[in-house]
Amino acid sequence: MKIIHFSEINKQIENGEGEFIAACDAEYENSCKHAAEKIAKMRHERPLILLSGPSGSGKTTTALKIEAYLDNMGVETHTISMDDYFLPKEKMPELADGEKVDYESPYRIDIDLLQEHMHRLARYEEVDIPAFDFPNQQRVQGKKLRRKRGEMILFEGIHALNPEVTGYEDISNRLYVSVRTRIQLANGELLHPQMIRLMRRIIRDRNFRNRTPAETLDMYDSVQQGENLYIAPYKHLANLELDTFLGYEASVYKNYLAGDIDSLKYSYDSFLRFSPMENAIKDLDSVKAEEISESSMVREFIGGSKYEY
Repeated sequence: MKIIHFSEINKQIENGEGEFIAACDAEYENSCKHAAEKIAKMRHERPLILLSGPSGSGKTTTALKIEAYLDNMGVETHTISMDDYFLPKEKMPELADGEKVDYESPYRIDIDLLQEHMHRLARYEEVDIPAFDFPNQQRVQGKKLRRKRGEMILFEGIHALNPEVTGYEDISNRLYVSVRTRIQLANGELLHPQMIRLMRRIIRDRNFRNRTPAETLDMYDSVQQGENLYIAPYKHLANLELDTFLGYEASVYKNYLAGDIDSLKYSYDSFLRFSPMENAIKDLDSVKAEEISESSMVREFIGGSKYEY
């Protein structure tokens, strides 16, 4: 576990905001490149890549960056979101009275279809990759895909490491990504990676999912329960791990969250347990969003990314 003191972050910002951002981005890029190099060496015996991580971990950006590095090495790679294999609403199991939908459950995925496509792609057969219309909870027309010899397929999703979902055959590299670094705050507490990921989700949900910060906090317990039940038990199966923490990111999020937190601490009943976010925002100096590259993973959450999500 890596720990960085908030004062060190502020010192780096003061000494040169642009240089600090560039150094943090370079560290993350190097991690993605090294993962891609290891994956490329095993492309013939392991043509599939399974990339998993909890909500707000930066899975999608990491998947796209690894795909780009592999492509640049001459290993053509295709990324598939496992979210597109969600069951349409008419195929979801009926709920008992008062029972709520478990949105984190792996059984929301059409496991039979996913595993069929994985095996067919491994055998160089053409498949019809579905697409999922989230507002209407329906499967729609996607795209045709056939893997050529030497090419790789990257499946990205929270359940990618669960063998009940993606199978037990050893034909894949398994990559787990999440925030691992902790920030030590002025009061001595360590800002848990869950709080960094929550900051990311609050901003992303407001920007792209039409949710208020309070609604994102309302979902916190169910998201954590899903992580504990469906993601954490399988992360030991990964043969590669990647820390998606960027040293400057909380300083960027400060610009987006300070006003919300000032309001929520008075209006949201159980805000006290989220107070480490407030402490981090108080302790850290801000970094202007205009300084952030369009290729930065932070753009997955604040917007303005060169990648399509």
